[in-house]
Amino acid sequence: MRSRQMALCGVLCALAVVLLALGGVVPIATFCAPVLAMAALLPVLEEAGPRLAATAWAAVSLLALVLDPDREAALVYLCFGWYPLLRPRIAGLPSPLARTAVRMAVCTGVCLLLYGVIWRVLGLPEDPAAGGFQILLLALANLTFLILDRALERLTLLWRRRLRKRFFRQG
Repeated sequence: MRSRQMALCGVLCALAVVLLALGGVVPIATFCAPVLAMAALLPVLEEAGPRLAATAWAAVSLLALVLDPDREAALVYLCFGWYPLLRPRIAGLPSPLARTAVRMAVCTGVCLLLYGVIWRVLGLPEDPAAGGFQILLLALANLTFLILDRALERLTLLWRRRLRKRFFRQG
């Protein structure tokens, strides 16, 4: 059984890296490619557990930073790609309001960290007049993140109920 998990992990890591690299070809895919790469690693989390899924995320992140022509997509995956590992813990919180608050706090914290680092590394000047626009972008990022969370939930259910049977036939 362990060899099946390792093979699955290797194939899906390769798929995730390819999805991230192809995202560099299409300019609008900067944010789509990391989401697709996250979805590609959901079966690893389901079949092999969080430890191997975390290893897969780290491997894909490193390969994306080296191979991906779109550095922003690679950084977005590096910063958000671990979220599917955290999802089951957040889903275990008793209150829906608490779950939503934690999801929004994670998104806000990661966005501020990611774009703060990018802003500093690029040495861009700070524009105080753009504060309202930045808050709007952060609100849209949180809304998109909540939609992403719902999509990951649905994809996990799809794997459990339909796709797993096709890939792992007994017999």
